[in-house]
Amino acid sequence: MKIISNLVEAHIFRRKGEDLELLALKRADDLSYPNLWQMVTGGIQDGEKAYITALREIREETGLTPKRFWSLPNINSFYSSEDDCIFMIPVFAAEVNAEDPVTISFEHSEFKWVGKDEMIEILPWPGQKRSVEILFEYLSNENEIMKLTEIKI
Repeated sequence: MKIISNLVEAHIFRRKGEDLELLALKRADDLSYPNLWQMVTGGIQDGEKAYITALREIREETGLTPKRFWSLPNINSFYSSEDDCIFMIPVFAAEVNAEDPVTISFEHSEFKWVGKDEMIEILPWPGQKRSVEILFEYLSNENEIMKLTEIKI
């Protein structure tokens, strides 16, 4: 069995007054994991840094450009019986301007902006739900860890 880290996840959020909203993307019905709600996900290309992958995937899948960007202190993971390997996935967060339009790619059939509770409800995997919890915990306090994990872009 191998341990592989060739994927990323990125949670996109915007501020609407006092509220924070997360971007939820619904997978197209003709791709793997059809009709599943998710955050931005993608594969790391050869020689590419994980955070560069996340920024690229955000642009490709949503047309958005983050104004601030963080590495969340969480690594999502899962076991694939098909590949007999464990995938370790770094998780990122990106803040975008509230008025920026979303343009989804062919990978998704729809999108919606949701609050924390709805995002946790619609995400399928416990590690993804935990990433949302961590993001809101850190953003609600703008604590020191957020300063330490911010990636200047």
